[in-house]
Amino acid sequence: MSTEVRKNSQIFQDSNNTYFPEDETQISSVVKELFKKNQPTEVIGLGSKSFIGNKIQSAKKLSLSKLSGIIEYLPEELYIKVKANTPVEFIEKELEKNNQELAFEPIDFGFVENGKSNKGTIAGCLSCNFAGSRRFKVGSVRDHILGFRGVNGKGDIIKSGGTVVKNVTGYDLSKLVSGSFGTLVALSEITLKVLPKKKSSNTITIHTEDKKLVNELFEKISSSSSEVSGAVYVPEEPKDDSYNQNKEMLFKFNDLKFQGSFLALRIEGDKLSIEERIKVLTMELELQNLNTSILDVHQSVPLWKKINSLELFGNTKNNLLRAVIPPSKGNELIQKIGNKFKYYIDWCGSLYWIEVKSNKNSKITEIKKLIIELGGYLTIVKKSNEFDYEETIFTVDETRLLISEKIKKSFDPKRIFNPGKMYRGI
Repeated sequence: MSTEVRKNSQIFQDSNNTYFPEDETQISSVVKELFKKNQPTEVIGLGSKSFIGNKIQSAKKLSLSKLSGIIEYLPEELYIKVKANTPVEFIEKELEKNNQELAFEPIDFGFVENGKSNKGTIAGCLSCNFAGSRRFKVGSVRDHILGFRGVNGKGDIIKSGGTVVKNVTGYDLSKLVSGSFGTLVALSEITLKVLPKKKSSNTITIHTEDKKLVNELFEKISSSSSEVSGAVYVPEEPKDDSYNQNKEMLFKFNDLKFQGSFLALRIEGDKLSIEERIKVLTMELELQNLNTSILDVHQSVPLWKKINSLELFGNTKNNLLRAVIPPSKGNELIQKIGNKFKYYIDWCGSLYWIEVKSNKNSKITEIKKLIIELGGYLTIVKKSNEFDYEETIFTVDETRLLISEKIKKSFDPKRIFNPGKMYRGI
């Protein structure tokens, strides 16, 4: 062990071989030592998303838990700079004081994992790049990252971006690091774009079992001028004891019950604007001929919170899949899925969350093959205890694998960070 690390050994390492660096320099020192000894390590935060991806074979852990807090927040400049392990919930509370928000709606995976809220850290959010229901309007997490600082697998301190987009030059490494699941960089600092919070929110719910109609409405919404900021379809749950039957209770608001299938469309802004856009949307989509309801702000906000917390799959013991497909392929996918699985559709027809019974792992292969044929991408987000670990967690092909290998080698040539987390052998 180097002199620098030995001098701070009580800070860096506990009895479980977990390092606890307090700043970027200390991260660099630890990683340089791991690099020298060819010792892989698991990069960890609050653990809210640790269940996603392949199991990591590593005797060492690098905890970023001490790197938390706001470095700089300028509401008038619409950005916030934070230490990488700052909890998302803490950031949101600070932004709320200035009526601002993270527009991409961070997903809360805590309910899926153990039935209670845990949004995790902003580093985990960036590493997974999973955005909520506004994704099809405002972009993904990577589109809201202005810059970052961190340490690569050799122990070098690197940085990318700045506080404003126009100051960014060279390669935008933020885009590359987003969605890398901690396999490229141990993040120390992240700068985010923030936006004014919407004044109000209403939701139109359309009660229908007609899946063809749902896809037609998705297509019309995507080209509508009414600025729909959320479009999700929640079908009736399969009558199967293998699935938690929690939909009716979950989406109960006052005397409003969603016993069947429903499509929810969110409209945000000031009150007058919302009213006008609802009128326009009603005409565009011919909603006057359908069974609809309007949720006010007190019902609309909690509904979308439940959607973005994946509470429909709360505490599931089954496999949970995340599939992204071209919206034009929606009819074909829905026909194949039928009523066999518990699922819902988000991002105006592009994103499918599908729960597959724990004892039917062969179905995962079938669904993955179908998703690939439709030109999509599938991730196995949560694995059951009976999951077949021969199955790949992330969709991969030869081209993607080759590119991933070269990127990994450039950032982390000795595979120090989260080896095999995304793709085995990388």
